[in-house]
Amino acid sequence: MSVSAGIVQSTAILLAALSCAPLVDAQPPRPSTGTAQFPDAPGKDVVQKVCGACHGAEVTIAKGRTRQQWGEVIASMVARGAKGTDQEFAQVLDYLTKNLPVEANAPGPSAVAAGPALPVRRQTPGAGPADVQVVDTAAADRGKTVYIAECITCHGQKARGKDDAPDLVRSLVILHDRYGNSIGAFLKKGHPTQSGRPSASLKETEVGDLSHFLHQRVADTLRSGPYSKVINVMTGDAKAGSLYFSGAGKCNVCHSPTRDLAGIGSKYDPPTLQQRFLFPGGIGFVRGGGVARTRPVMVTVTPPSGKSVTGVLDKIDDFSVSLRDAGGEYHAYERTPQLKVVKDDPYAAHHELLDRYTDKNIHDVIAYLATLK
Repeated sequence: MSVSAGIVQSTAILLAALSCAPLVDAQPPRPSTGTAQFPDAPGKDVVQKVCGACHGAEVTIAKGRTRQQWGEVIASMVARGAKGTDQEFAQVLDYLTKNLPVEANAPGPSAVAAGPALPVRRQTPGAGPADVQVVDTAAADRGKTVYIAECITCHGQKARGKDDAPDLVRSLVILHDRYGNSIGAFLKKGHPTQSGRPSASLKETEVGDLSHFLHQRVADTLRSGPYSKVINVMTGDAKAGSLYFSGAGKCNVCHSPTRDLAGIGSKYDPPTLQQRFLFPGGIGFVRGGGVARTRPVMVTVTPPSGKSVTGVLDKIDDFSVSLRDAGGEYHAYERTPQLKVVKDDPYAAHHELLDRYTDKNIHDVIAYLATLK
């Protein structure tokens, strides 16, 4: 299995709060040698820097592992906050693989077999599946070739789907898949391909590679994936944004570029401006510090007998409604046909627009608002 720093990154975002304790595997513990020391070999200083910040050498050298298993251990440490560069994590992986391998007399394989990697079963107290797939970046690169040849026309460049094909990143088949077991079974039943090739004819190695590629796409969408990073949102046409603001968007019914929005382009940077534009009633944090104040959703509840109570909405659903009045007192009611509930959401118009905006509308309006200095 080809493992690089990329595996460390892509695995880390799939493993949630795993323990730094050794994996539960078949290898017996190494005998104690008193004060544990890492073996003298190239890369020792990097291992001490990266791993020694949280625990002593005895935790790391307790058992030998395969390269794949060491990759998972490193990934679990990254998920728990281990600090290092991509190059340093790659050096750690090489050092541990060469100097702390599986014991020659230990049961189980002493090396990772060729072909799609098998899941490593673990018992961990943390959240998440115990058999989470470790993405092999080399296999994912090969799987990308398969995807481009057979799938990209329908499912899109990022596997997020199109109008006539589902989003594979959110597909339960993909999320439940481990090294091609679910994907392979699905394709064996027959599925259209853009080349016309019968999906059941895909080789086992091709299915395994495709699995790694699709799991890599899932990882890309997670919190520490590349798609979570702030990108350039200033791609629209300010003139078109002005026309939308005063025309189809009807923004000027409530807002004025010379009054409440005067200088807004200087107050917020483009990403914050876009967030405030789309979700004005959400949690408003201003980049660089501070909190953007928002108006609360109010609700008035009138029981069948008794006076109305008005306050800040706490929660509302089909069964109950709760609020806090001006004095801070909490009120909760069971929702019945006789209970009258009037909700006053100051951002209701913005919520409705979320179903009508196009990407172009959004970027055009942001480009226009950025000109209001």
